[in-house]
Amino acid sequence: MHTREEKLEAFGRFLDVLDTLREKCPWDRKQTNESLRPNTIEETFELCDALMKNDKANICKELGDVLLHVCFYAKIASETDDFDIADVCNRLTDKLIFRHPHVYGEVKADTAGEVTQNWEQIKLKEKGGNKSVLGGVPDALPSLIKAYRIQDKARNVGFDWEQKEDVWDKVREELGELETELAGEDRDRATDEFGDFLFSVVNAGRLYHINPDNALERTNRKFIRRFNYVEQHSIRQGRPLKDMTLAEMDALWNEAKELERRGEL
Repeated sequence: MHTREEKLEAFGRFLDVLDTLREKCPWDRKQTNESLRPNTIEETFELCDALMKNDKANICKELGDVLLHVCFYAKIASETDDFDIADVCNRLTDKLIFRHPHVYGEVKADTAGEVTQNWEQIKLKEKGGNKSVLGGVPDALPSLIKAYRIQDKARNVGFDWEQKEDVWDKVREELGELETELAGEDRDRATDEFGDFLFSVVNAGRLYHINPDNALERTNRKFIRRFNYVEQHSIRQGRPLKDMTLAEMDALWNEAKELERRGEL
């Protein structure tokens, strides 16, 4: 691994190149916050994809792409004297020190849970910080992740199940209400109940320390892997999927599951 001096040198070299590109490259010169934003979202998802695959080489690459965007926004801001990358780093460092009084102060926190509880209380006290417990949950978060964050923040101020097993009564209750509405004709009410059911399932995942977004993405990838196996075998047989019976597709699906179990798919 590199020394601290080497890391600082590498970061400085990167900033120098970014300055040069912003000055001399027509594409870099014309970029704005608005034009970069869609690319930033794409780069973030590419990083998430590499993290899910535990692809170390791609994680390194995608981290660089995200870092480029962070520094690019700071570079744009520096051109109007709003702030620069040093302000970004200093503000972040000050925040980290302030939010870790168990490291830099006298507060005691021996577990990750205690740290998280302290963190939420500190954020409420910060100047310019969140004015309410749920105020720090971004509106633009994907709904599944937002539900988890909402529940987690509520937990940090004591609004949670006393026993995690109790959550299953709520899941069953919400499922029953959903089934009742699905049997009717009111799609709007059914949509509301479907949302309540999903929210309760996310809550169950949180209580059992399972991240629902990661869990669902694992299932997405598993389904794609198995379905691709079914599709590839239908192609080899010279038969379109739509011409196969459900029983035939199920048989191939079960083959894929067995291959997964043996680590061969």
